[in-house]
Amino acid sequence: MTQTEKETLRKKIEEDILTLKEQIKILEEKVKPIAPDCSLGRLTRLEAMGEQHVNHKILDESNVRLTRLKNALLRIDKPMFGICIECEEEIGTGRMSVRPESVRCVACANNA
Repeated sequence: MTQTEKETLRKKIEEDILTLKEQIKILEEKVKPIAPDCSLGRLTRLEAMGEQHVNHKILDESNVRLTRLKNALLRIDKPMFGICIECEEEIGTGRMSVRPESVRCVACANNA
């Protein structure tokens, strides 16, 4: 991977981190407990609780991705960055541009 490609990925990672932090803030507001005395109807309350459950799942996944992106940013200058941890082949530029936190190539990720 060339230095120019790494710099492009560094910018992408930093942008993704900022986007995720904003998304996490919004999700944290959405997953706050619903007060039992809230004047929602029974069905509306159940819908709100279902939506809250979905938002919790998205929040958890966002936090995991944020951690992976921060780790990728720490590894980006190391020689093994962009090398698959399974087969030790270079991870494709296309995959890295979509998921810069990837540590496996597409073939190895599909086998895992």
